[in-house]
Amino acid sequence: MQNYYKSAKLDNVCYEIRGVVMREARRLEEEGHRVLKLNIGNPAAFELDIPEEIQQDVIYNMLQAQGYVESKGLFSARKAVMHYCQQRGIAKVDIDDIFLGNGVSELIVMSMQAMLNTGDEVLIPAPDYPLWTAAVTLSSGKPVHYHCDEEQNWFPDIDDIRKKITNRTRAIVLINPNNPTGAVYSQELLEQVIELARKHNLIILSDEIYDKILYDGTQHVSTASLADDVLFFTYNGLSKNYRAAGYRSGWMIISGAKHLAKDLIEGIDMLSNMRLCANVPAQLAIQTALGGYQSINDLVAPGGRLYEQRETAWRMLNDIPGVSCVKPQGALYLFPKLDPKKFPVVSDEKLVLDLLLQEKILLVQGSAFNIGDKQHLRVVFLPRKDTLEDAMGRLGNFLTQYRQ
Repeated sequence: MQNYYKSAKLDNVCYEIRGVVMREARRLEEEGHRVLKLNIGNPAAFELDIPEEIQQDVIYNMLQAQGYVESKGLFSARKAVMHYCQQRGIAKVDIDDIFLGNGVSELIVMSMQAMLNTGDEVLIPAPDYPLWTAAVTLSSGKPVHYHCDEEQNWFPDIDDIRKKITNRTRAIVLINPNNPTGAVYSQELLEQVIELARKHNLIILSDEIYDKILYDGTQHVSTASLADDVLFFTYNGLSKNYRAAGYRSGWMIISGAKHLAKDLIEGIDMLSNMRLCANVPAQLAIQTALGGYQSINDLVAPGGRLYEQRETAWRMLNDIPGVSCVKPQGALYLFPKLDPKKFPVVSDEKLVLDLLLQEKILLVQGSAFNIGDKQHLRVVFLPRKDTLEDAMGRLGNFLTQYRQ
């Protein structure tokens, strides 16, 4: 019998957040071990529940969700997103400029498939959320990673972006607030990126899924609110701000120089029609979520769960000899660095695998986020404070003894 092989399109596609180490964690759980999963931003796993009014609205309206709806999404949900655009200062967004999807992930893949020809380049931050790199690769494009400077609070290096623009570059990706670093970009930085896009006729793809998860009075500026002569795709959804990760409910907003993108938008329309529609029950949550009480504000304020968990994990990581961590201003993650003089790591994947086997704590290695070194880890700070204190203490003991 002949063997069957995966498509060559997948040769350079990876998503190590659910990769080899995750499979080992699953094996340990099947053997009866309890694994603390600090590898993925899954609020429900740590008793951070969807607000009850959102759940009740979905249940109450469930009978309306039996059939297909308009491929772009329910009118009421898109209307709520349109009002959100007005609140965020994103001008001239109409109902037809909004696409609802099965999470932001589907919309990222869809827009890359519509946008890219073979060999087209997309500038993506390093470190990145790896779905972006995978989506570009799978769409026959070429991901080109620009440097984000840890010494400058993980802000993108504008000079590095400028150097990497070629005649094949189609778009620049911004992840703001950033996963995995927690950086929140200033208006000045965003305006510099917009100027590059304007000069080189590039599309700005702005992933803003964490735009309400902000700490220490940090303000988030939506990139698309700063210009109307550049084409913007803005991505957001319910997974993080509203702890509704399992609903798989996201949206994409097309704004700015839409008159230059009629053919591209037609391609996105075609792909949207091909999947018929996004799941309808989750769309029922959007209007209530965006228009209701924003409980995330309580969680990120001093004394709130997320604020206090961030403080605890950040402090304890920096207390480990040889470990440093820039304090995140947004999102749900820390991205600590291991001093190469103290920790001459050869394989960061082996490091997190050894941690898993010894301490039953699951992290993600930094190289999974397309960064050029082996000295970083991503830590999710969603567990309650006492659980985090125990985990950070065990991580510190492990690293103190660790040698490859």
